[in-house]
Amino acid sequence: MKMVTNAFLVFFFYICAFCWHGLAVAQNLNSQIDSLITEKIPSEGPGAVVLVARGDSILYRKAFGQANLELQVPMKPDQVFQIGSMTKQFTAIAILKLMEEGRLHLEDDVRRFIPDYPTPEGSVTIHHLLNHTSGIKDFTSMRSIMEIARKDLRPQELIDFFKNEPMDFKPGTQFKYNNSGYVLLGYIIEKVSGKSYEEYIESELFTPAGMTDSRYAHYREIVPNRAYGYHNRKGYTNKLHISMNIPYASGALMASSDDLLKWQRALQTEKLVTRRTLELALSPKKLADGSPVEYGYGWHIKTIEGAKSIEHGGSVFGFKSMGVFLPEKDLYVVGLTNCDCISPTQLVREIATVALSNKQETQ
Repeated sequence: MKMVTNAFLVFFFYICAFCWHGLAVAQNLNSQIDSLITEKIPSEGPGAVVLVARGDSILYRKAFGQANLELQVPMKPDQVFQIGSMTKQFTAIAILKLMEEGRLHLEDDVRRFIPDYPTPEGSVTIHHLLNHTSGIKDFTSMRSIMEIARKDLRPQELIDFFKNEPMDFKPGTQFKYNNSGYVLLGYIIEKVSGKSYEEYIESELFTPAGMTDSRYAHYREIVPNRAYGYHNRKGYTNKLHISMNIPYASGALMASSDDLLKWQRALQTEKLVTRRTLELALSPKKLADGSPVEYGYGWHIKTIEGAKSIEHGGSVFGFKSMGVFLPEKDLYVVGLTNCDCISPTQLVREIATVALSNKQETQ
């Protein structure tokens, strides 16, 4: 009987020691991330939400700073932000979903969907648009962009704004990040599906992924937990107003960090597209001459501490965002800020590095 009791005590103390060690590891990870964030984000100004997860398990989820400066509303972890160019991954997956259904092909010429679109330098394909290798002029770099910034243009009108601009290079010969390409992709989604871009994204991506806080950004709608956006130019100001019809399929979505984790998990569990199709999106491509491009379809392909990193940031008036996925560790880190004076890009990569080095949490 004494031997049984002793064995039980040994087992009990082993379990306690294991739990205490796990708690200490988690506390260490939390304190390290806290330190990185508080160095960059003052508590009295606009703030951020940061989430770190491994698989379905949330390792870290906190809010910093203020969601509304005028009302002095502290930021909460479930705040909803405009995510800017992180929108592109949703547009890319929508296109690939239509491809899986046989309704379009990656080598389709843009003129199949927009017959009068000029391509003087050669065929521009859906692949080129997805991969930023089309050579089409990026409309956000045009000097006249502010002339339309507040206009509620229809997609065709937005395309008309840039379609006759000279091309930067022959399709497939260079990589140059390009918002115009994703505007064209949004319009192609509408033409093929018979739904507006907003309707398609909400019904075919948000709903099956369980993303209840995500939507196309509209100023007139009442959005629960909406964070307000700011600039800091010799002092904080409310963000400039632009029509969200302008960023459109290249940058007009909004989401919470919780919803972005749901999005990531839906991709990994084949709720939206097959694993084969997802791998197509997350694989680096090549130019016509065989030169590598560190971009797939809707995501940059990089490395962090030698580990493959699938990532993308976003910037739109008043907001910045960054998401990093490390597939070898099934680790996802996302940071959302409500001031375009706070860039989460390097911060999120640093947090991912800390999480990677934490063996207990990432094994």
